[in-house]
Amino acid sequence: MTTGAKASTEAVRHQNNGLVLTALRRDGPLAHTDLSGVTGLSSSTVSSITAALEKSGLIERREVASVGGRGRPRVLFGRRASAAHVIAVRISSHAVQYSLADFRGTMVDRIEEARDQGAVSPQQFLTGFRTALDRLTSRSRLQPDAISTVSISSKGLADREGARLSWSPVFGYEPLDFEAALQGFGAARVHLFNESLLVTHALATRLEKTRGVPLASLATLSLGHSIGLGVAMRDRYGALDVRAPNFGHMLHADDGKLCRCGARGCIEASAGFYGILRTAFEVPPDTIPAQFVPLTEMEKIATRARQGHRASQYAFRQAGLALGQGLSRLLSLAEETMPIAITGPGTRFMDLLSRGIDEGLAQSLHVKVRGSPEILIITEEETLVFEGHVDRALTEIEQGLGV
Repeated sequence: MTTGAKASTEAVRHQNNGLVLTALRRDGPLAHTDLSGVTGLSSSTVSSITAALEKSGLIERREVASVGGRGRPRVLFGRRASAAHVIAVRISSHAVQYSLADFRGTMVDRIEEARDQGAVSPQQFLTGFRTALDRLTSRSRLQPDAISTVSISSKGLADREGARLSWSPVFGYEPLDFEAALQGFGAARVHLFNESLLVTHALATRLEKTRGVPLASLATLSLGHSIGLGVAMRDRYGALDVRAPNFGHMLHADDGKLCRCGARGCIEASAGFYGILRTAFEVPPDTIPAQFVPLTEMEKIATRARQGHRASQYAFRQAGLALGQGLSRLLSLAEETMPIAITGPGTRFMDLLSRGIDEGLAQSLHVKVRGSPEILIITEEETLVFEGHVDRALTEIEQGLGV
């Protein structure tokens, strides 16, 4: 066999292994015939793959009694939970959440630590970060070598290739180099994502499964202390390409509102929790943004708005208008009316934001001609972040297995 033919055969084997492992994670456990139907592989190919995966310890079989207890029991294949592990870390404005998942994608353990609102240097943060990972693995009696991937997410500007956070609401322009900080932590791959990218990835996967048809495109808008956006669109090969443009820090208006990034007039300066707080209390727009606004404080502002307090109503309307106008620009650039899913803690204020969002969207020629986009309200952002972490990490592991 020539070198080229051998390489081609290996690539096909890798791909087929990945198809079977992914099917078992998303739909398993499955019988032999079910695996063949889900993956589109022949019966003989599935038999060969399952035998190799079982021998390598990546999958396991169990027998289930047939219906009525008659006949031979069915053999179901499933992923072996202990074959690999993933750590998913979510860094937010007020906490850091560390989750451990097994090879089936099931959460094994979770640690959540309140983020110190005082002055903490990047090095101090990274030292505590590494300590938390050690604690998480030791609690489950795992060695660092058992961790295949450490997947990290934050709001801000993430260099995904180098796992370096260039700017974030937490540390501003002080960069955090996670890859350097985790050197020596077993052989784990280290990945860094903008949080909105993971939310979009997970939600697109969910919607395709529940609707039973491929999504042409999807946008997710995260409302909270920060404003995040993820966009998924089909590439020329038919795969969903997911990105997280810097939506919250797009320039919105020349209104002097100071943003946490240091610029003035960003969408987030009007629509982030600190922007709503500042407008509701009628303080100057160049007032330094609050580092963190508790949800209880936002609830008080919302209650006043619902009771007719004009400044509070105005604050939410201006926030909605900034969001709606920003989304209208997105639709114009995308040239298609994609569904928009709204997530995050700010969804509890949609009754106050909707008027401004609708008004901002209606100003767009795109919306006037093609109609308003489908709006979905998704309240489980935290779960979607975890699902996005695990799905991307396990997919990478599956595609790299050369059994």
